[in-house]
Amino acid sequence: MNKSPSKMQHPDGHDGSELLPLSLLAPPLEEDPLVLVLQNEDGPDKTGERKNSEELQSLWRKAIHQQILLLRMEKENQKLEASRDELQSRKVKLDYDEVGTCQKDAINIWDKKLLNCRAKIRCDMEDIHSTLKEGVPKSRRGEIWQFLAVQHRVRHRLPNKQQPPDISYKELLKQLTAQQHAILVDLGRTFPTHPYFSTHLGAGQLSLFNLLKAYSLLDKEVGYCQGISFVAGVLLLHMSEEQAFEMLKFLMYDLGFRKQYRPDMMSLQIQMYQLSRLLHDYHRDLYNHLEENEISPSLYAAPWFLTLFASQFSLGFVARVFDIIFLQGTEVIFKVALSLLSSQETSIMGCESFENTVDFLKTTIPDMTKPQMEKIITQVFEMDISKQLHAYEVEYHVLQDELQENVSPCDEGEPLEKLERANNHLKRQNMDLLEKLQVAHAKIQSLEASLETVLTRENKMKTVIQSLEQEKITYQTTLEQIVKFLPAEVLSDCELLLKEVNYNPNNKIWSKP
Repeated sequence: MNKSPSKMQHPDGHDGSELLPLSLLAPPLEEDPLVLVLQNEDGPDKTGERKNSEELQSLWRKAIHQQILLLRMEKENQKLEASRDELQSRKVKLDYDEVGTCQKDAINIWDKKLLNCRAKIRCDMEDIHSTLKEGVPKSRRGEIWQFLAVQHRVRHRLPNKQQPPDISYKELLKQLTAQQHAILVDLGRTFPTHPYFSTHLGAGQLSLFNLLKAYSLLDKEVGYCQGISFVAGVLLLHMSEEQAFEMLKFLMYDLGFRKQYRPDMMSLQIQMYQLSRLLHDYHRDLYNHLEENEISPSLYAAPWFLTLFASQFSLGFVARVFDIIFLQGTEVIFKVALSLLSSQETSIMGCESFENTVDFLKTTIPDMTKPQMEKIITQVFEMDISKQLHAYEVEYHVLQDELQENVSPCDEGEPLEKLERANNHLKRQNMDLLEKLQVAHAKIQSLEASLETVLTRENKMKTVIQSLEQEKITYQTTLEQIVKFLPAEVLSDCELLLKEVNYNPNNKIWSKP
């Protein structure tokens, strides 16, 4: 650039009109300085003097600056388009009607709490519970779920044996899964009416495929189960792929939902038994009606548990259920199921046949109105069945052990009627034992309540004793100060007076100096 114009000629004799452009992306500007220079060199006045080096340098600088400016503008336009696409995608994802309204005060409280999410500061659970009950803003729901997961992990740490493998999401996506065909088949069945997932192999289905593939590679025991796709879909509607993967691991491992997806389905059988026992204890008429029509919980409640209600109920209701799940864990599914059945008890009792009852449970119950959904959510917040669920799980294992011990292999020619009588006899024994166990649980609860009362009284008595000891020390100190100013004659009189009332002073301050 610093050479004279004569030295800027090419070695082969070509002049500057054959210089290459700065970039292939250079726009065809009408007043491009380089074009003007080249036109001047090829113009009619070829015999004139060339531009001096300073003018050429100035023109080059202008051209370079314009090129840099255009490249920057192009990058900014790309960012704006990406941001516009992201906003549009977010709008499509959150295309569902909320259940309940989140007031502005609750939104401000959530904004303050989310500041503590990255710092992993432990918050008061009762405060979180009351704030969650007030509602969750749809636009911040994904962040709030991650905040609740952090709060759970701060208080409960998984043992090393139960921790998921430490493999990143990106590394898992590079691998191949044997579950690929099953995942691809279920992509079109997962939220088929939602705009984010409805497009065949669109952005939503591709993200869902990546998430399910990564988890199937992470959890070799579970792999892929059909219900997981709905859980993963709900997560993807509120956060990015990697964030959804972390929250799926939290639900499966930290909260223990992966048990119900194991190949043996043992955990799901226990859950169905627990739900049946809840109906038996709290809604006996409804339980008897379902038993008379031979309708077991597995006929209608298994999809509720495997998809966390996402396959049949509206997304607004499902999102609210997820809010409580991230706070309270697996027992929320039992609370929601019990509230749904109890709220429709009269209508279910009115169904006379097996087909009508099952159809009502599968189609009519999920088609609730918003006030009914809000009422269900309110009941779930106020319900506490953790002790009962634990007791029912113990019952199930005890009964299974007893059945295995008592049942002996039968001969092939043994009459069927005899087996039915034995089965009915075992059922009666089972119910009798369960009722006795329930009575025992009630006694235990009453004893626990009385024990808490006694402990409260004991704490109050300790407080009173401590206050009395403080008063005693104060009186002794005051008495010591008084004794210093009393003459010896008065002290002797005090000693005689105390002997008369049968008081033997332990402190040496009562003796004569």
